[in-house]
Amino acid sequence: MNQTPPKDRVFVALDTPDLARAAHLATALSEVVGGIKVGKEFFTAHGPAGVRAVTGAGGLFLDLKFHDIPNTVAGAVRAAVPLGPDLLTIHAAGGPAMLRAAVAAAAETAGDADVPRPRLLGITVLTSLDDDDLTAVGQHGPVTEQVRRLAALAQETGLDGVVCSPHEIAALRRLCGPDFLLVVPGIRPAWAAADDQKRVLTPAQALAEGADYLVIGRPITGAADPVAAAQRIVAELGES
Repeated sequence: MNQTPPKDRVFVALDTPDLARAAHLATALSEVVGGIKVGKEFFTAHGPAGVRAVTGAGGLFLDLKFHDIPNTVAGAVRAAVPLGPDLLTIHAAGGPAMLRAAVAAAAETAGDADVPRPRLLGITVLTSLDDDDLTAVGQHGPVTEQVRRLAALAQETGLDGVVCSPHEIAALRRLCGPDFLLVVPGIRPAWAAADDQKRVLTPAQALAEGADYLVIGRPITGAADPVAAAQRIVAELGES
């Protein structure tokens, strides 16, 4: 059972190209949650300098979803490690050679730069996709089976965990054991809108299923008072 305090198990997704807003949110939330998640929208707009501008005392989840030939992904990982991410994402669908190259590059670069090695997470099936979406792109469903295949591959090739939807948590915990990290987006408090996420649970439900870390974006960042929204979520987790 994960004994990490509830607040440290929440990463807030700063999915905005607005550097000033992202920096303000990161600072305001630094004492309330465990860290921030920086994704492709922000990184494309501001790059490594932008990441450095919004990171500080809290944890950093660098969600860039690398997916390319093994050599290119290894190079991308080597470039990302000095930014100090706690978590870094790789598409598990990139295959075993690509995943092993990422693992080796992360370990080598962390040693050379004398920084902690980021925990590498495999992306399984995006939470915006359902069974019909998988069929449309030629993948074998149902979603849960595809997630299981990709999670097993990630574990076999040395990744530390995966990103999965709330509804795959229990199955992956049984498949991969207690020490494999399950990082879960698609989290919506009962009082927040689902938006474009098709497979969601509340924060308390996700932790009860066995999630290690929760990624929460718009219910916090879109709230009139983001700090109060984050505090409400953390309080609900503490009561669960």
